[in-house]
Amino acid sequence: MKDVFKALSDPTRRKLLDALRKRDGQTLTELEQRFEMTRFGIMKHLRILERAGLVVTHRSGREKLHYLNPTPIRSIHDRWISKYAEPWVAGLSTLKKVLEAPMEKPRHVYQIWIRTTPQRLWEAITQPDETARYFFGTKVESDWKPGSPIVHAEENGAHALDGEIVEVDPPRKLVTTLILTHDEAAKNDRPTRVTWLIEPNGELCKLTLIHDDFEAETATFRQVDRGWPYILSGLKTWIETGTSLPAAKV
Repeated sequence: MKDVFKALSDPTRRKLLDALRKRDGQTLTELEQRFEMTRFGIMKHLRILERAGLVVTHRSGREKLHYLNPTPIRSIHDRWISKYAEPWVAGLSTLKKVLEAPMEKPRHVYQIWIRTTPQRLWEAITQPDETARYFFGTKVESDWKPGSPIVHAEENGAHALDGEIVEVDPPRKLVTTLILTHDEAAKNDRPTRVTWLIEPNGELCKLTLIHDDFEAETATFRQVDRGWPYILSGLKTWIETGTSLPAAKV
């Protein structure tokens, strides 16, 4: 949390986050053009934001794109703010409102560091009794073979999410499609793609979640941007403390 507060204390870094909030997935050159500052200065601020987990990067061809990561902000909300002022600041979880460039396909990119092993993190993502503790109470079901179905089922058996396994490489990478079956506005959208990437780093694992292959800013695109920060915060809390986050409206 210390790195997050330090990163947010600088007005230039807050403006960089605002720029990514207005349009995610920008290159260094695009961000540089928005400020009266040297390229080196912008790079320095971006490194601090990356170190705090507030910005994540993803390469698309030869370009390095920068994305706002709302997960650390959601963690601050869950740890402190919700206890004292939930009615006034519930909107924090929707800080990341993505407005993509007209010719770019929209995507969401999130990143979080968890004190765990790759195998433990993989189990938490793929075991039904584990997902029930942080994934809105749903249990994941699949045989984890490419081409097989994957569902997240509610306690009554109804499907909240449906999809198909695309790639499985335990405990490093999982790729699935996703349909928001439970949501009337989104259930008829074309299936999208979710990629989980696990990278060990000493006592920590860096988890990157990329949700892409959206046709446009559909109902699915808008809904998942409210849900993923809560899910990832819940996953971290569950693994590190053995407790679940309180239920939240997202």
